[in-house]
Amino acid sequence: MNYAVSRNANLMPLGTPVVAKFGGTSVADFDAMNRSADIVLSNSDVRLVVLSASAGITNLLVELAEGQDAEHRVYLLDEIRRIQTAIIDRLNKPDVIRDEIDRMLENIGMLSDAASLATSTALTDELVSHGELMSTLLFVEIIRQRNVPVEWFDVRKVMRTNDRFGRAEPDTDLLSEQVIQQLQPRLQEALVITQGFIGCEDKGRTTTLGRGGSDYTAALLAEALSAARVDIWTDVPGIYTTDPRLVPGAKRIDRIAFEEAAEMATFGAKVLHPATLLPAVRRGIPVFVGSSKDPSAGGTLVCSTTDNPPLFRALALRRKQTLVTLHSLSMLHSRGFLAEVFGILARHNISVDLITTSEVSIALTLDTTGSTSSSDSLLTTSLLTELSSLCRVEVEENLALIALIGNKLSQACGVGKEVFGVLDPFNIRMICYGASSYNLCFLVPGSDADQVIKTLHRNLFE
Repeated sequence: MNYAVSRNANLMPLGTPVVAKFGGTSVADFDAMNRSADIVLSNSDVRLVVLSASAGITNLLVELAEGQDAEHRVYLLDEIRRIQTAIIDRLNKPDVIRDEIDRMLENIGMLSDAASLATSTALTDELVSHGELMSTLLFVEIIRQRNVPVEWFDVRKVMRTNDRFGRAEPDTDLLSEQVIQQLQPRLQEALVITQGFIGCEDKGRTTTLGRGGSDYTAALLAEALSAARVDIWTDVPGIYTTDPRLVPGAKRIDRIAFEEAAEMATFGAKVLHPATLLPAVRRGIPVFVGSSKDPSAGGTLVCSTTDNPPLFRALALRRKQTLVTLHSLSMLHSRGFLAEVFGILARHNISVDLITTSEVSIALTLDTTGSTSSSDSLLTTSLLTELSSLCRVEVEENLALIALIGNKLSQACGVGKEVFGVLDPFNIRMICYGASSYNLCFLVPGSDADQVIKTLHRNLFE
C-alpha cells in the first residue's frame, strides 16, 4: 500500500470513503499535525478524519478530574495551555482559533474547580472530552491553511450512547441512522474532521467510550458509512509479533486476520483498541495500521483472511492485573453457586475477563480494558462485602497477563510443552487454554512479565 505524499489539495468526487484516524502522537504538535495533514491530502478517498487529543492532554485532564488543590490545578491548566498554544502560534492566522481554544481552556478551568469540590464520572467525561474538541479545532485550521474545503463536526451529534460514564456503549442502530442523515451529506462537500473517544447520552451529557476509544469511533463511523477501509495512524508502522519497545527483534506482521488482531487487541496489544475490530468485522471493512511519522514505511493490513496463518502469531502483554479467588465448600456438588457469584458481579457492573474453577474455588480476573477505571476502583467495599457473605475472598494484585496469539492452538499437539517448557524459571499463577483456538493465556508476577515475553519471543518467533 503506497502512501506517497502529494500536495494536491483539490478534493475529488466522493466514491466509497476511507476513514482515517490519528492518535495522540500523530497530533501532538504543529509538525505532527502537518505530517498527518499530508497523509490525509495524499489520498482523495479520505473524507472523514477522526482525531484523538494531542499527546499528553488526556492525562492532564484526567488528573484535573480527580480533584486537585488550587496550585496544582493552575499548573495542569498551564501545561494544557502550553501544548495547545505552541500549535496556535505557528498557524498562518492564529487569531482565528485562539479565542475558541481560550474559551475551551476557561471551561476546563471551571470544570476542574467543580471537580476539586466533588468528583463524578459524568464530570470526568465532560472535562476529558475537551482534549479531542481542541485537537480537532486546531487540525481544521491546519487543513484550512492548505486551501482545502474542510468542516469541523461534533461527533456527539451522531454518537449516542448509554450513560455508563467512562465506558459508554454506543447505540449502533441510532448511530447509523444519524450518520446517514447528518454526516454523510457533508462528506460530499468537504473533508470532515471529527472527534474520537466521545459521545452523548439521552440527557445531552457528554460520555466517553473508554481510553483508546478513538479507534472504536473510527470503526463505528466506517461501519455506518460502509467505508472502503479504516486507516489507523499511530507512532509505529504496523502490528508486530510483540511490543518492539520491549523486544527489539519483534517482526512486523504485514497481513493479519480479524480474529488474530482482535485477540491481540483484547489481550493488551496497544496498537488497536480492543473493540475497534468489531464494527469492521461486522461489515468486512479492512483496517490498515501505519506510522504517521513514516507513512512510506508501510504497515499492517487487518482483513478477513490470510494465506497460511502460522501456529504462533504474536505475544500480547497486559499489566496491572488483579486475581480474585473465591473459596467455598458450598460449591462441592452444588448447583447455582456460580450463578450467585455472577449475579453479584453483574449487579456491580463487573465484567469477568478470565476464569478457572476447581471443586471448591473460583479464580477470576476483572476486565478493565477500555475503561478509565482501575481494578482497585472496581473492587469496591460493597462488592467485597457481598462476595464475602457468600464465600472467602482472596485478592492478589500486581500480576501480568501474557497471551500467546495463534491459529488452531487447541488442535495442535505439543503446544503446552513448547510454551511452558521454556518457562521453568517462572511462577505461572493461572492458565486459560482451550476456550479459544486463537489464544493461550496465563498470569505471572508483574515483575517477571518483561522477561517472560522476551523468553517466549526468543524461543517461538526468532
